Amino acid sequence: MTHPILVTGGSGQLASSLAAIGGEQVRRVGRPEFDFDVPPSIDTIFARAAPRLVVNAAAWTAVDAAEADEAGAARANVAGPARLAGLCADAGIPLIHVSTDYVFDGDKGEPYLETDPTSPTGVYGRTKADGERAVLAACPRAIVLRTSWVYSPTGKNFVRTMVEAATRHPTLRVVGDQYGRPTSADDLAAGILAIAGRIEADGWQEQYGGIFHAAGSGEATWHGLAVAALEAAARHGRPMPDVIAIRTADWPTPARRPSDSRLDCSKLDRVFGVRLPPWRRSVSATVDHLLGAGQ
Repeated sequence: MTHPILVTGGSGQLASSLAAIGGEQVRRVGRPEFDFDVPPSIDTIFARAAPRLVVNAAAWTAVDAAEADEAGAARANVAGPARLAGLCADAGIPLIHVSTDYVFDGDKGEPYLETDPTSPTGVYGRTKADGERAVLAACPRAIVLRTSWVYSPTGKNFVRTMVEAATRHPTLRVVGDQYGRPTSADDLAAGILAIAGRIEADGWQEQYGGIFHAAGSGEATWHGLAVAALEAAARHGRPMPDVIAIRTADWPTPARRPSDSRLDCSKLDRVFGVRLPPWRRSVSATVDHLLGAGQ
C-alpha cells in the first residue's frame, strides 16, 4: 500500500481542497481523531498513517478570539505543530506547514520577503510566528508556506460571508485601507501538491527547506475583494448591494490587523516553479462553484 500524504485540518478550507484535488493519495485527519489539544493523538495518527509527507493545515485561525485565549492558540499554533515536526524528523519525511501573512505588522509599505523580520501585532500572528520557528527547528525537511486571505466555496471565509450578506443588506460597509493578496484554497492546494510532486520527483534538495510565500497573484483591499465577489454573484442573478469603503478605525476589532500584508511570492516560483493564479479569476470561479452548487 502506498504511503499517503497526511493532511491535518479536518474539514477546514485548505484540508478540504487538498482532499478533493489530491484524491486517494491524501489522507485527511481532524478532530476528534487528531487534535493538537490531545498530544498523544498526534503520535497515534502519525504512526497509523505512516505518511510519505505531511501537510499541516490545522491551526487556531480565530484572530480575535486568540486575544482572549493565548494558551489555546499556542497549543494549536506552536506546541502541536512542533510535535508533528519532530515526528516527521524522526521518520525522515518532509513537512509542509501552513502559516500566515499576520506574522507581519503591515508597516513595510511594499510586499514582504521571506527574509523580512516578523513583527506580529496580536496573539494569532505571534503564535504563528513562534510556530514557524518551532517547526523549522524540529524538522530539517520543513517547508513553511505563508499564505493570506484564504477563501473557498466551503467553510467560513470572507467571500462566502459577502455573498450571503448581499441577500440580506442593500448596503455593505467593508474596510478599504488594508491591502493583501487574496488566495483561493483550491489554488493553494494545487500549489502544495505541485511542491510535493517536485520533492518526490527530485528527492529532497537543500533549497527546498525554509520559508516560502504562497498567495494569489495580484493585490486587493477587503473592499476590492468584496466588490469582485459580489459582481461575480450578480452574474448569477444575486443582488448587487452598494459597497461602501470604510477605514480600519471605523471597524474596531480586538486584534489589530496588518494594514499592508502583501507577500512577495517570487521565491516559490524560482525554487519550485509554482505561481498561484490571479485572484480575480479565482474569486469568480469560487463564486460560480458556490452558487452553482446552490450553497
